Amino acid sequence: MNRNIFFFLFIIVFIFLYNKSLCAENWFNVKSVIDGDTIILSDGRHIRYIGINAPEVEHNEQKAQPYGEAAKQFNKNMVFSEKVHLEFDKDRFDQYGRLLAYIFLKDGSLINAKIIAQGYAYFLGRSPNKKYDSLLLQCQRRAMSGHKGIWSRWREKKDRYLGNQHSKRFHLIKCSYGRQTSKKSRIFFSSKWDAFWEGYAPCKKCLPEYFIPQSVE
Repeated sequence: MNRNIFFFLFIIVFIFLYNKSLCAENWFNVKSVIDGDTIILSDGRHIRYIGINAPEVEHNEQKAQPYGEAAKQFNKNMVFSEKVHLEFDKDRFDQYGRLLAYIFLKDGSLINAKIIAQGYAYFLGRSPNKKYDSLLLQCQRRAMSGHKGIWSRWREKKDRYLGNQHSKRFHLIKCSYGRQTSKKSRIFFSSKWDAFWEGYAPCKKCLPEYFIPQSVE
């Protein structure tokens, strides 16, 4: 009997220590912050946040987009030198070899959602990584309604845009990529604001500078 009790206690202690070890391995220190949606861990891995796209900071010969530095600073204030937990989706890497993840703090905060909720990025849905799409879109709508960050001084003339219901991208009517959208997947918007509200992201070919103030009076 005593031997059985000892064995039972040993199993409990082993499971506890094993789980504790696993939990510790799932937390990583953030070594640096690249911009509003990318960080580098202490082990050198580049992490790209899933489901968001922040304005660009100045790099190479490209000028910073409006709110690019603010987005980077907001991200840095939350995660720099902190331990973060990574949660993955179906696709783990992007075309640049960066690891794709949802980033959590110890208090349970989802950083991807916080950045969108403060208007420092827009929702960028991309199949098959759709685990938190609904939450991220809700955060974007709150930021838009509250006129936060990139949505704070939004003004634009009404126009017509073509959305692809499959890819969740919207295009200028004349965009060659947009014209490839099948008729059954097409949806039209009378403004960029409406397209963003419905969870569509701009085509990088025909709408690469959506943050630049030309569209903001």
